[in-house]
Amino acid sequence: MPLTWTTHAYAALTVPELYALLQLRSAVFVVEQTCAFQDLDGHDAAAHHLLGRTATGELAAYARLFPAGRSYPEASIGRVAVAPAFRRHGLGRQLMQQALAECAALWGPQPIQIGAQLYLREFYRGFGFEQVGEGYLEDGIAHIHMLRL
Repeated sequence: MPLTWTTHAYAALTVPELYALLQLRSAVFVVEQTCAFQDLDGHDAAAHHLLGRTATGELAAYARLFPAGRSYPEASIGRVAVAPAFRRHGLGRQLMQQALAECAALWGPQPIQIGAQLYLREFYRGFGFEQVGEGYLEDGIAHIHMLRL
């Protein structure tokens, strides 16, 4: 399924884009994962927001991108989400490929660190990420730090 990709700094997001990305994040990270946590964490203003839209304009995939020094010493990708209605079409892979390309376009080639849910370790390894350090619980979900050099 082809998507149209756009990346915006926070201040450049339209109100409908902001609403759609917050709605997607809430649907995936709060409702689907039954995890009560503060998604609006105060970091969105420092991020670039990667949006993947269908031909009809529906937000199907999203990720938040940070420069080095914001979340980790390295650049980082977070809040990686594919809307439930659009899963099983390879969009997670498209999203990560686009996120990596956008990080390189924004900040040049450099290491990227992520905090990944443990069950997705092999998925991220497919993009060159390797686990660093021990696992940890975040909001009751097993996570690991992963680094791509």
